[in-house]
Amino acid sequence: MTKRAFDKIKAGLDDARAFLDDTADKKSYRVHVPATVNVKKIRRQLGLSQESFAATYGFALSAVRDWEQGRRQPERSARILLKIVEKEPQAVTRALAR
Repeated sequence: MTKRAFDKIKAGLDDARAFLDDTADKKSYRVHVPATVNVKKIRRQLGLSQESFAATYGFALSAVRDWEQGRRQPERSARILLKIVEKEPQAVTRALAR
């Protein structure tokens, strides 16, 4: 391994450590919004029917059906919410609770 390659890897690890221990400037990090989201996979991992998934997370049932059947793709804001639902479903349900 070259010194240059080593230095790049070390810098990346240092950035990751700073991010995890909350010493990094998080304003400098960019948000990655995926181009596609597997809605059916997310819903099934949660053990919800299409109807329950739509009602729980505020989606139109027709949109969930269209996404899962490939007739439509979720728009950017829906993809963001879907990724949060995938990783932190309880946080979303708490935030949306009445």
